[in-house]
Amino acid sequence: MAQQCENFIDGKWQAAGSGKTFENRNPANTDDLIGLFPASGADDVDVAVAAAKKAFAAWRLVPAPKRGEILYRVGDLLKKHKEDLAQIETREMGKVLKETRGDVQEGIDCAFLNAGEGRRLFGETTPAELPNKFAMSVRTPIGVCGLITPWNFPLAIPTWKLFPALICGNTVILKPAEDTPHTATRFVEILSEAGVPPGVVNLVHGRGEDVGAALVRHKDVQLVSFTGSAAVGREIASACGQNLKRVSLELGGKNAQIVMEDAALDLAVEGALWGAFGTTGQRCTATSRLIVHRDVAKKVIDALVTRAEKITIGDGLDERNEMGPLINQAAREKVLSYVEIGKGEGARLRSGGAVYDGGACARGFFFQPTIFDQVKPNMRIAQEEIFGPVLSIIEVSSFEEAIAVLNDTAYGLSSSIYTNDVTRAFRAMRDIEAGITYINGPTIGAEVHLPFGGVKDTGNGHREAGTTVYDIFTEWKSIYVDYSGKLQKAQIDNAD
Repeated sequence: MAQQCENFIDGKWQAAGSGKTFENRNPANTDDLIGLFPASGADDVDVAVAAAKKAFAAWRLVPAPKRGEILYRVGDLLKKHKEDLAQIETREMGKVLKETRGDVQEGIDCAFLNAGEGRRLFGETTPAELPNKFAMSVRTPIGVCGLITPWNFPLAIPTWKLFPALICGNTVILKPAEDTPHTATRFVEILSEAGVPPGVVNLVHGRGEDVGAALVRHKDVQLVSFTGSAAVGREIASACGQNLKRVSLELGGKNAQIVMEDAALDLAVEGALWGAFGTTGQRCTATSRLIVHRDVAKKVIDALVTRAEKITIGDGLDERNEMGPLINQAAREKVLSYVEIGKGEGARLRSGGAVYDGGACARGFFFQPTIFDQVKPNMRIAQEEIFGPVLSIIEVSSFEEAIAVLNDTAYGLSSSIYTNDVTRAFRAMRDIEAGITYINGPTIGAEVHLPFGGVKDTGNGHREAGTTVYDIFTEWKSIYVDYSGKLQKAQIDNAD
């Protein structure tokens, strides 16, 4: 019998008010029913928001170092349950265990990073214009935050949002992706075990059209943090803008890796393979375009094709496999449609391009690692986010052309260049239009202590991770203390 899971509201597990549920199945084996989860609606969101609003009154007054102590306990529990969490993740979203262990480790790192910030959360002290007057700025919490998270990093990304929100004194409603509700459920169990008070963290399962939309529209939700597609991000931004609600958007990417003629080619090939086919290409930072200098293009492409065809595909729970399934049938159909688009545009299919359904893989949503060459920069497969294991190779004749091609996209999340020329490396760091740039490394692999986010259609300017994330989850308050014992008129010309 399938596991029956519930929402977590005000410290209690409870079913959706409607009593309706939805299925969660293993994308590597659709015969494997993981569980039934609440198909919640606006009424459930109302209850969760009311609980979070009530809890905020007390939680905001808990000293930040004390809030940090709870996050330290969360980090310890995540370490204790690391393998269990990785197994849950792999079973419900597909990527191989080596990757889901990394996902959990990122959550652990994020817990300890934010716990430490509970003893900092720095403001500023400044000189005042007038004598016997003190001036400073401090961070204050915002209130109730709606966190809408994706399925591809079902533990790491919730921690990126939730831990900074909590350490700053906010309360939250977490709305996880419908494809990965089990990981979110286990995560909230750990938060509760660590001592997060009732109402501070609330979990509401359901569809984006129902739960997500209700969170965005709710008058008592002061902030929405969303990771997902640019199309949905625009809708959320519009809705939040109508109510002057703070919104943080981490959206799509069309990331490129440049390989110059002077690069260490074997290293560049390995980086491209990992960037393009890690997580089955289902990362916002995935390497979707490979921009290669003509002088080394044939050697690089041939090596890529040879190596891609050796990637072992199958259930991520089997440690022998290097690449798991796509998340669902709709995702596979989308990838297949882009393969046909690429062919129609005149790109040459060098490897893959088809459903992978041999043996046990017939019961899952598997797809071959796919490589196109003879791609032009204006082709749809070079411009639009595919979110699957498809790599488009574009040849260029110079460093300047490579930078221009890389920048010629609506997105600007991650980027990479392989070169042994230090001058080119520094020019790339300066001229690439992206929030993240790697030198001699793939486009994937962000670290939690540095800002994460992009430019152009990748978001609305905010950065997650690092310390810049606190600008999302706090308001600045300026404070003046006049201890002169008399009226001192600021902004009056007192100059001698």
